[in-house]
Amino acid sequence: MADDLITRDEEVLLEVRDLKMHFPIRRGLLRRVIGYVKAVDGVNLFIRKGETLGLVGESGCGKTTTGRCILRAYDPTGGQILYRQKDGQIVDLSQLDGKALKPYRREIRMIFQDPYSSLNPRMTLLDIVGEPLRVNKIASGKELEDRVAALLRRVGLRPEYMRRYPHAFSGGERQRIGIARALALDPRLVVADEAVSALDVSVRAQILNLLQDLQQEFDLTYLFIAHDLSVVEYISDRVAVMYVGKLVELADTEELYINPKHPYTEALLSAVPKPDPRLRTRKHRIVLQGEVADPAHPPSGCYFHPRCPYARERCAKEEPQLRDIGGGHYVACHYAEELSLRGVIGEGIVAQ
Repeated sequence: MADDLITRDEEVLLEVRDLKMHFPIRRGLLRRVIGYVKAVDGVNLFIRKGETLGLVGESGCGKTTTGRCILRAYDPTGGQILYRQKDGQIVDLSQLDGKALKPYRREIRMIFQDPYSSLNPRMTLLDIVGEPLRVNKIASGKELEDRVAALLRRVGLRPEYMRRYPHAFSGGERQRIGIARALALDPRLVVADEAVSALDVSVRAQILNLLQDLQQEFDLTYLFIAHDLSVVEYISDRVAVMYVGKLVELADTEELYINPKHPYTEALLSAVPKPDPRLRTRKHRIVLQGEVADPAHPPSGCYFHPRCPYARERCAKEEPQLRDIGGGHYVACHYAEELSLRGVIGEGIVAQ
């Protein structure tokens, strides 16, 4: 990925360069560090203004950790998080701390996965949605109530509900509350961490449509973290695929689904449910052998090579770098140009 991408492309809102998040493993009475869990290990990606970048991969691959590093909920071990401010200036969020981060926490917000545990059960909707406004001293009193009412109305909830507590609402309604809270400070970038995975399929489509409407209305940019590839296909402009802390492929959604270039992406796409009963056959399902690599003790070379059906001797010795193979299609595979991999043509099943 080009070193000066965010500098030369004014449409890029955020660029992550060689992002690392290593958690120490401590043992013994003195809690000595004996190793590190490499949850995120050299991730490179970028997000353009107004687009939705889907981030997919198996559970434990580092998707959520990447999102929390971008939010600076975690202090990254290494790398850069370059963010374009409203005036066009570029700031490295990984180098900021304390008060210096406060203005950017207003512009980068998060929608959490679990609508049940992410809302304080002892706070009313007025308290939950209005807290960011009150903490940042933007509104109080009647003005605060009016702004909360407008936010609730915009996400499909009645303003009269603002005196109620979260237990009075369904899962879908609670997620709408979380969305209203995320929008309270007029953010530019929203990190949606598995925002619909805990919801019923029928409610899931409603929330996805709401997110798309809000994106157009408020000119939002999304980092949409998920493991459901059918959901990601529906909402994303581009898709990034992670495996054991590393990005293995990044491309436009249609290009990646039809023409994957990494064997891991091919295996993920083979598991996408088919809405047509005539297409529901297991003969096209790719079942990977072996276990997911341990991020505390990853294999040499390509992390995916012990499970890759196309692996060669070079794969076990030399780590592939994420590179552009044309048309903005990035892949970390030594033999991407040689492989002929099978993709899928999306059916938009979540929209039905």
